Parts: sequence; C-alpha cells; structure tokens
Amino acid sequence: MPDAAPTPAVYVLELGGQDDRFARREAESACSAVEPLGTGLATARGVTDRVRGLAFTQRAAELVGRTAPRIEDAVTLLDAAALAREGSVRVRARDVRGLTDVDTKQAERDLGQVLVDRGFTVDLEDPDHELRALFAAPPGHDDADDGTVTIGIDDARDVEVVEHEGVADTSDLGGLDGPGGEEPGVCALGWLTAESRRDFGDRQPTDKPFFQPGSMDPLLARALANIAGARPDRTLLDPMCGTGGLLAEGALVGADVVGIDAQYKMVRGATENLAHYLGESTAADESETGDRDGEESPEGVTGAADAPGNAAVCRGDARRLPIAGADGEGPIDAVVFDAPYGRQSWASDELSAVVGDALAEARRVARRAVVVGDRPWTDAAEAAGWTVTDRFDRRVHGSLVRHVLVLTAADEAGDEASGEAGE
Repeated sequence: MPDAAPTPAVYVLELGGQDDRFARREAESACSAVEPLGTGLATARGVTDRVRGLAFTQRAAELVGRTAPRIEDAVTLLDAAALAREGSVRVRARDVRGLTDVDTKQAERDLGQVLVDRGFTVDLEDPDHELRALFAAPPGHDDADDGTVTIGIDDARDVEVVEHEGVADTSDLGGLDGPGGEEPGVCALGWLTAESRRDFGDRQPTDKPFFQPGSMDPLLARALANIAGARPDRTLLDPMCGTGGLLAEGALVGADVVGIDAQYKMVRGATENLAHYLGESTAADESETGDRDGEESPEGVTGAADAPGNAAVCRGDARRLPIAGADGEGPIDAVVFDAPYGRQSWASDELSAVVGDALAEARRVARRAVVVGDRPWTDAAEAAGWTVTDRFDRRVHGSLVRHVLVLTAADEAGDEASGEAGE
C-alpha cells in the first residue's frame, strides 16, 4: 500500500498596517489559500520566496498549532506538539497590536522551558530555529476607532495541533469559542520561515533625488505593485508614472517595469530616481533600457529579488499608449497607476475623460490592473471593460482617502482566486 502524501504545511503570517484585508490581499501574491486567523494574523497553505518582498506581511512561520490566547494554553499546545527538528532555539512572543494583555516575557520563559525540557538548547543570539508565539484578538479589530477590544475567554482549554509533514498529533478538538459562542482570540505557535525586507525607510518620497508633493509612500507602492502581480519574468506598466515610485517598487521585486508620463520633467525625474535605487545600468535613459540578463545586482541595491528588473521610461500619453496589444494580449502583464487627483487643477469632466480613456487603454494592453485615485473609479473601470474584483479605501491624512481598485478582464474574474502565488 503506497504511503500517504504528506499534508501540506500551514503557515501563520504576521501582518502589518491597520487594514488586515488589504494585507491579506497583498499576501495572496506570494502565498496560497490566505485566510484570517486573528487581528494582525492570517494563515496560508503555501509560502513562496516572494514573501520577502511583501510590504504588509512582516514574517511567515510554519504553524505548529493554535489555541486560546493564554500562556498556559500555549504551553499545553507546545508540550503536545511533535517537533521534528534539531538544534538550538529561541522563543519570541508578541501581543499582536497590544490587544490581549499577555505578558510576552513570561510567555517566552515558559515556552522556552518546554523546549529545554524536550532536549533543545537555547541560543538567544544566533539560533538554528526561532519559535514565534503570537497572541492576537479575534479577526476584525484591525480598524477599531480606539484601538481597543475586550476579549472573553472561558476556562475550557481547546488546543489544535496542526497536522503536517506526515505527523498527526491530535484530532478534532473543536473550536476556540468563548462565552456565548464569542471568539476569544488566538495564540499561534510557529517556526519562523521567512521575513520580509523592511528597507522602505530608505526610499521615502522626500529623500528621493527627484521629489514632487503628493508622491506615494514606498510601502503602499510596493503593496500595489505586488497586488498587480510584479515578480520576475513579469512586465509592469505605469502609464502615469510621475516620480517613478511604483516602478521602483515593482522592479525591486524583480519585475521589468515600463513608465510613461506626459511631462518631460517627470520622465527625467523618474529616470533619475530609478538610477538611484536600481543602479545606473537598470534605469532607462528616458526611452531605452539596458539588458541586465546575467548581471549581478548593483552594489547597494536592496529589495526582495536577487536582482532588480529592467526599467524603461518614456514620454507619452496614457490615453494613447505607444504599446502594441489588443484585448490584453501583448508585452504587458499588468498595469498599475495613481490617477490624477481632482485638486490638481483638473476640471471634473476633464479628469473623468482622462482616467476613463487611460483605463480603456490599460484594458487594451493588459488583462490585469490596479488603479488608485482620490475617488473610486468603479464606473469608469467597468465601462472600459474591467471587472472590479476588490476595492480598498485607505485614509492618508485629513480628508484625503486613496481608493484602490483591483481589476481583471471580465472573462478572467472568476478564475482570479485560483491562486496567484503559484502562477
């Protein structure tokens, strides 16, 4: 009788920011089967090395199991788990977003003692393995007005040990419901697998060689590029590229990027910024791009890919793109752009016409897009032949809200959820 195939590993993702749904949407570009677990946490059935380039996922850990968010339950869980690894360890505990009031230092001591009792040695500086102990509120508390939540936990200790790698420790142990069926939150234990690169502070808009007011934060730009599908062997187009922020973040995760802008000033500025962040041979000279095949990443270049993608920038009109294609068939895999805002001296009807035409051109050359604006461009997107598969409203400051639409060709919308990470 043949051996049963090992159960695929489950991972716990530590999310950043205050909008877990947006973070999970970005995580889908690098992971499969992403589902909410607790506030600031998600699970995934598979994790690719592209998790290093995620903006709103900080870490991924192979899940040992989950239980109620109390130290004694975490100890019970760890003691019951099969730990199929050897070497030195350390424990790092988090009270995710400060919502559970768990004493994380005590959790580290108690869980560390379990590992010592099971024969592991402790190395706090350079361990072979790091156990993450994540205590979180129930899902849905990421955008509470006051940032607080009351968690009720009953006395029953429900423990669920994850079954994978062919090892099954426990069976069906029921849910984690608190009093009255209320969810009490969760503690997830997992072995650290990957961390994303947190170098976004090096690319703040005001620190770039070429800066213009209203430029997008690199953290959001990276997330949008990822959601659009930026990765090696993909080509990303920004037809309103401005200072090149979206282009830089797409290239840093390995995508080839093409930028177009109507103003020579922006073309020159974006080229300067790309040269600064990607290396002189990577950024285009306003219209042409070099070939980086086989070259090493320039010294000082950071990002998630082994080497940044190629970059090309030219002057052009987003309403009449100088790119061949019909019905999304052509050299462009996805389009992403930050539409002009109404406060930028545009008449409302003129702005609507510009964005509508740009969306129609984007649909001509690509079958996937992400568009950002100071209003939701849903009607214009649908009129241009797009299906809106996701929408996010992200407050920037004061009255400014960035509305994000994720778009796919109408005939592909039903297939989108089939797993971007594996594409």
